[in-house]
Amino acid sequence: MEPTKVRDVMTAPVVTLRRNDKLTLADDLMRLGRIRHLPIVDDDGEQLVGILSQRDLFRGALAQALGYGRYAQGRLLEMFSIKEVMTTDVITTSPETLLTEAARVLMERKIGCLPVVENGRLVGIITESDFVALVARQAQEAG
Repeated sequence: MEPTKVRDVMTAPVVTLRRNDKLTLADDLMRLGRIRHLPIVDDDGEQLVGILSQRDLFRGALAQALGYGRYAQGRLLEMFSIKEVMTTDVITTSPETLLTEAARVLMERKIGCLPVVENGRLVGIITESDFVALVARQAQEAG
């Protein structure tokens, strides 16, 4: 049996946003889609330029702690573009990477996702949730 690779488990296609999009759009998309990591792409929609996590958006929770309501938080998020808070030093993987190696990188780097890049293009994403889903599927098949 051939070892499992990232391409076998990754989520594709990937929900992405662009660096000039407003944080309100990211917040809405993440909340409604139950997404914790959003790859950020260039204006052509192909090159990965950053990643936005829920943690980046939690900075908006500071506004709530300061007494801002939901409407005021939205207005505050509307003032900022994704590029102002996204992480630009993104650790990536390829579709051919062994799943065990991807899991090791996630654990060692204490990150929740790896965007999957092939020939310079974003082709997928693998997250902690993909590993949980894999284990659940394997348990169901075995049992």
